[in-house]
Amino acid sequence: MSNVVNSPGRILYLTEDQELLGRQLAGEKLEWTNIQEQPLVGSISTDEITPGWVCYYYDETLARYSLVGLRGGAIKKDSIKDGGFGVIVSGISKGCGSSRETAPYSELKAGIRIVIAKSIEKIYQQNSQNIGLLTSTDFSLIPRLERGEEIPMEEFTRGLDPISASIVEHGGLFAYNRARLAGKTAPPAVTTARRPMTLCEKILAHHAVVDAGQGLLGASAVKPGDAFFARTDVRFSHEYVTAMAESVFTSELGKDAQVTDPASIYAFRDHLTFLTKVMSKAHKEMGLAEQAEELATVQDAFTKRQRIKLYGEVHRDGKLVGSEAICHNKVIEEIALPGQLVIGTDSHTCMAGALGCFAFGVGSTDMANAWLTKDVRVTVPESARFELTGTLPSGVCAKDVMLHILSLPFFKTGQGIGKVMEFCGEGVRAMSLDERATLTNMAVEAGGFTGIIEADETVVTYLHQQRGLDHEAMRALIVKADPDATYCATFTIDLGAIHPMVALPGDPRNGMPLTELEGKSGPVKIDIAYGGSCTGGKKADMDMYAEVLGAAVRKGRKVPDGVHLYIQFGSQDIRRYAEDRGYLEVFAQAGAELVDPSCGACIKAGPGVSDSPDQVTVSSQNRNFPGRSGPGKVYLASPLVVAASAILGRIASPAEI
Repeated sequence: MSNVVNSPGRILYLTEDQELLGRQLAGEKLEWTNIQEQPLVGSISTDEITPGWVCYYYDETLARYSLVGLRGGAIKKDSIKDGGFGVIVSGISKGCGSSRETAPYSELKAGIRIVIAKSIEKIYQQNSQNIGLLTSTDFSLIPRLERGEEIPMEEFTRGLDPISASIVEHGGLFAYNRARLAGKTAPPAVTTARRPMTLCEKILAHHAVVDAGQGLLGASAVKPGDAFFARTDVRFSHEYVTAMAESVFTSELGKDAQVTDPASIYAFRDHLTFLTKVMSKAHKEMGLAEQAEELATVQDAFTKRQRIKLYGEVHRDGKLVGSEAICHNKVIEEIALPGQLVIGTDSHTCMAGALGCFAFGVGSTDMANAWLTKDVRVTVPESARFELTGTLPSGVCAKDVMLHILSLPFFKTGQGIGKVMEFCGEGVRAMSLDERATLTNMAVEAGGFTGIIEADETVVTYLHQQRGLDHEAMRALIVKADPDATYCATFTIDLGAIHPMVALPGDPRNGMPLTELEGKSGPVKIDIAYGGSCTGGKKADMDMYAEVLGAAVRKGRKVPDGVHLYIQFGSQDIRRYAEDRGYLEVFAQAGAELVDPSCGACIKAGPGVSDSPDQVTVSSQNRNFPGRSGPGKVYLASPLVVAASAILGRIASPAEI
């Protein structure tokens, strides 16, 4: 371990000015004193650092494609790798969006040693720490790096919890764990005295590893900032990430290494099932179809070797029709329980928080470590409380509520990064489980750690009806926040004051009432309406699509020529639900194209993607970062608005049908 960081190479300033960015890529060295007033690109999502197709690779090939998806298009293949850069500087919310560890890994392998940004998203930062990529929000380091100074390591550990600081000092998670197992370092004991706790704090206290050797769990209390390892109840991954996690696992532990407790580990073939239907000719010529298929092959072999449950593909009449389920939908349907600690290699793992469990996304290295130890490192986050009051007006649903919340200054300014969103109040209790899941699913779009809702009779009834679980046994699992718990912020949301919402292209936080959109830009014509993804493919969402499309069909209306409406189910169980209620006929009569379960268009890997920058999509998915669903513009909206827009050919309210 070194106590100092030597100057790692050139500094790349990701300026909004494409000409300045291009000059740097061409070899020009810019001085911070001359450009510090230049706006820096903010909200750089992991989709831009490593676009979906880049993630078909899971080795050092990723270095060649680092940041090729950055808006503006100045960065090309090998631009970062061949540029001699060691530092990247950008604006707010670096690494927002997906939990994919391929993003910081691509930067690291391209030669980047330090990432400096005005704010850094929680999952991206933790993934960076795990692999040895240094991060900072201290811009005073820039002139020191320009001068070639040796920077003390403490500049990169200041403000971190002891475990994170030690991981950074050791150069990564596995290096830290080797030192921990050798007795050369140890996580600090949790010594917080009893105190009122939030819902997440209570769950984390119960799962805190007190003595790994003795298998002792449970602390009397925890508080924000406490760092420890927590014992997981559920660990899951999908084919996009399993291969990379397996590579880390075997390279660190040996090819014969075995996972611990395989019965609590799950895998999903749910992201790339329909990829070949939409893959471009250029990408096929690059061999990406075969590269993507390798992800599924590696996952299949790994799960068989380790005796892990794999939710795979579904065939009908001898033909592949889709996946068994999107992981998040199936975790709620069959796996997670109230009070549990759930980790998954996907940022939307937080969706399971609707069941009253603490669920969050992790990267490949965290998962590889958890396969062995069952533990995951956590720093207790602060919680923000959202009390929902009143009753939703007709034509308004949970998606509108979330788009409204995300548009608040608290989130648009980055204050919500790393915070837990705890939803409560009469407005939440009146929602179905599916609608609650929309709230928790999209907590990560705020940069949040996770979203969670206290379990109640709605959850108990669901678990009994869906899985046949005993009512009393489920009630016994419910964890409740203390009434005098401390929150970093409290918001009261009057549901009666919320209108149909839409998020403008580029960021889920770009929300505004639909009426303002119409007044600002006039009618927004659409080419694609997409109703699906884990967020928009639930049973309640099918009810909403059927409500609007059924009304249209009764009036003799259908999707007009030139517009494509896709409705994609989150699981085969949800598809059966829609079929049993006659929705499939309604959807067909309205002109919708039905798609079996898979992440699909939400990650540019299935029907519903755009293929031209001129195309406009209105979608019920959870995020709309640049390039995520194709080159076109993506507006986010509720299932009701998506269905109405499909019929009218423009973004429209269901009241217009």
